[in-house]
Amino acid sequence: MFLGGHSYGGRQATMLCAGEPDLVAGLLLLSYPLHPPRKPAQLRVQHLPELQIPALFVHGTRDPFGSAEEMEAAVKMIPAKTKLFTVDGAGHDLGFKGKAVREEMAAEVVAAFSEFFGSVYPAGF
Repeated sequence: MFLGGHSYGGRQATMLCAGEPDLVAGLLLLSYPLHPPRKPAQLRVQHLPELQIPALFVHGTRDPFGSAEEMEAAVKMIPAKTKLFTVDGAGHDLGFKGKAVREEMAAEVVAAFSEFFGSVYPAGF
């Protein structure tokens, strides 16, 4: 079983799994809110070093809750296998809604999920 969430839902999933490492096989985190917009000093990463399960982060390069570079640094804090899949030009909604809907986004996320977790669990998941 995998757990995922968008924005605050993803943050809650990471906090839950940091305390319950055997709960799920992996995490799919869409637009993790690394910090409040325009407040990069208020990082929300204290629990990340305790995360012991594989996690795929999907993050837009124009997300005001954290830059791609900030996300790369945060993901490196996690001792488990991780991957950051960046979506060029996407904001916090990742192109799933609004004026800039990207019809192919769902398929791209599914492909990234399959590739990443296929490498983590080569016998199948």
